[in-house]
Amino acid sequence: MSGPMSLEPGGAEQDTLALRLAAPPGPPRRRPRWALDDTALAVRLPRRGPDEEAVSALAAELADRVGPAVHPYEVAALLEAEGLSASLIKERYGHPNLFSLASALYERVPRTFPEPAPAADPWRPDTLRCLLRGALFALPGLAWPLTAPLWDAGRHTAVLVVAGLISWAWGQALGHRAHLRLTAGRREAGRTLLVGAPLGAAVATAAAALPADGGPVTLVAAGQSVYLAAAGVLLVLGRERLLLAALTPLVAGAAALLRWDLTPSLRAGLPLLALLATLAVTGHALRTALAVPPAPAATRPRPLRSLPYGLFGLAAGVLVLLEGHQEPYAVIVLTVSMGPAEWLLYRFRGLSVAALRATATPAAFLLRSAGVLALCLLAYVLPLLPAALLTGADPAVLLPLAAALWTALLLQAFGVAWPPAVICLAAAAFASAATLSGLPPGPAALPLCCGAAALCLAVCALRLLGRPAPHA
Repeated sequence: MSGPMSLEPGGAEQDTLALRLAAPPGPPRRRPRWALDDTALAVRLPRRGPDEEAVSALAAELADRVGPAVHPYEVAALLEAEGLSASLIKERYGHPNLFSLASALYERVPRTFPEPAPAADPWRPDTLRCLLRGALFALPGLAWPLTAPLWDAGRHTAVLVVAGLISWAWGQALGHRAHLRLTAGRREAGRTLLVGAPLGAAVATAAAALPADGGPVTLVAAGQSVYLAAAGVLLVLGRERLLLAALTPLVAGAAALLRWDLTPSLRAGLPLLALLATLAVTGHALRTALAVPPAPAATRPRPLRSLPYGLFGLAAGVLVLLEGHQEPYAVIVLTVSMGPAEWLLYRFRGLSVAALRATATPAAFLLRSAGVLALCLLAYVLPLLPAALLTGADPAVLLPLAAALWTALLLQAFGVAWPPAVICLAAAAFASAATLSGLPPGPAALPLCCGAAALCLAVCALRLLGRPAPHA
C-alpha cells in the first residue's frame, strides 16, 4: 500500500475507526453524490455497552405491552414477534442477545395490570319476547267470559279443572323433554312434540270424561286440552307471534263484549275459530321443524328425566287453583307475571356470571349470590303487591305463592328438578288437605304452606347455586 495512512476516530461515539487512504495519482474521477469516499475505509468497532438512549426509546414505544408482563420471557416473546433479530439487537441496542434486552425493558417499564374489557352478558334476556309470553299465558282466559252463558259453572268447573291440571302437568314434562331434544336439532324436538302433544291432549280429555259422565262438556274439555297442547308446541319452538295471531279472534270477541251483547253463535264460534287457527299454525310450525335435516347420532333422553318437571307442574297447578278458589283475580295477576318471571330468570343468570367475575373467594361469591337472589325475588314479588290490592286479592297469599313458584323455576332452569318438585308437592298436599277438610289452620293453610315452600326453595337455591360451579 503506497501513500500515507491516517488513523482517526470517526463520530462522537468513538466507535468508528476511519482508515484514510492516499488518493491515487491522476485527475479526480466523477462519482455520484451519495457514494462513499473511496479514499477512506470505515471500520465499526464493537459497542462497549448498551445504548441507553435507544433502549429507553424502545421501552417508551412498547410500554403498553411490556407493562402487563409478569416475566422477562414474555417481553422476549414480544420482541421476537416484533421481528428484532440478534444482529439488530447487538448493533442498535448494544445488548448481547434477545433475553438481555428483554430483561432491560422489563426493569425499565413499571408493572401495569389493566382490567380486561367487560364481556357481553351471555344471558341478556329478550324483553319483548318475555312480555309477549306473559300475555300469551293470560289471553286464553278471555274464553271464559265469552262462553260463560253457554255452560253451568257449578256443574262443569270440576271437569275443566281436571283437564287443565292434567294438561299442565303433561305440558311441563313434554316441554322439558322437547327442550332436551332441541339441543340435538329442531327435527328431533319436532318429532317429540308431534307424538307427545296429541297424546297429552288425549290423556287430559279421557281424565275429564270421568267426572263429566260423557256429557257435552267433555267436548269443551277436549278443546281446552287440544289448545293447551298446541300452544305448548308453539312456545317450545319459539313461535310466539304465530300463537298471538291465532288468538286474534278471541281478543276481538272479548273487546266486542265490552260494548255489545254477542249472540250464542258468536260466543261459541270465536273461541272455536281461535282453536282452529292455533291448530293450523301449530301444524305449520311442526312441518317446518320436521323439514330440517336430522342430526347425526342424536340420542334420546330417558323419559324419567322429565318426570319431576311434570310433578312440579301438577303441584303448581293445584296451588294456583287453591288460590283461584279464594281469589279468582289473583290467578290473572299470577299468570300475567309469568313473563316478567321468565325475564328475571335470565337476569339472575347474567348477574351471577358478573358476580363470578367480580369475586375471588367462594365465600364472597356466596354472599354476592345471596344478594342477587334477594334482588331478583324482590323485583318479582314487589310489583305484585299493588296488583293484588287493585284486584282485591290478599297479598299475604299471593306473594308467598309467587315467590315459591319463581324460586322453583329458578332451580329448574339450572337443571335442579327433584327438590322443587318434592317441596311444591308437599305444599300442595298439605294446603289441599287443610282447605278441603276445613282442618286447622283452615284458610291460613295456603299462605303458610306457600311461605314454608318459598323458604325451603330459597335455602336450596343458595346451597346449590351459591357455588361458582353451576355458573362457570
